[in-house]
Amino acid sequence: MLTAELARAVGSDGCVIGIDPSTDMMAVAKERCSDYANVEFRAGAANSLPIEDESADKAVSVQVFEYIEDVDGALADTLRCVKPGGRLVISDLHFGSLIWFSEEPDRMQKMLTSWNRHFVSGSVPERLPALIKARGDYVEDVLSFTMTDHQLKPDGLAIMMMHLIKQYAVANDHVDPTVAQSWFDEQLSLAKVGRFFFSMTQFIVVARKKG
Repeated sequence: MLTAELARAVGSDGCVIGIDPSTDMMAVAKERCSDYANVEFRAGAANSLPIEDESADKAVSVQVFEYIEDVDGALADTLRCVKPGGRLVISDLHFGSLIWFSEEPDRMQKMLTSWNRHFVSGSVPERLPALIKARGDYVEDVLSFTMTDHQLKPDGLAIMMMHLIKQYAVANDHVDPTVAQSWFDEQLSLAKVGRFFFSMTQFIVVARKKG
């Protein structure tokens, strides 16, 4: 979805290159962007981007770095692709910011511990500015966007995470299916009586390449 928005933003004089290692994800992205002639997709990974040196005006990453083992290496390769003075925008959730009410805190912790195993690091935003500065590049800003729900919205982040966490925990045998379902059902019950609460913060690091 972001690729289409970027394509509209740069207009017909610009070009957007989307990169993903997953052929399935690229197929979905190509379908969504089929109306945009200024969009191109390439297969590649974050630490070996299929982009020429210093050829991009800007680079944008949304919830990618939390899945990368070598964050510094991925950062270096991303900046390799950006022209001197070009901008880099990296956005990731900080999972340490998560607040999620439950009357069964031990069960909630068990479910979240399972979910924490699906990414490499949940604290990328707090480390990224220092890594950028250590390279001699510039951090222009760090923005935060806190998503808070006191109602369980049918199209919100919380309900999406509930489904994903339950499926992941059960599929990987981290918790018993009945435990996962009870956790899920509790959140529905809390929402019905007005006691649901969920909050998490997304951070956006805005940087500029030296030169």
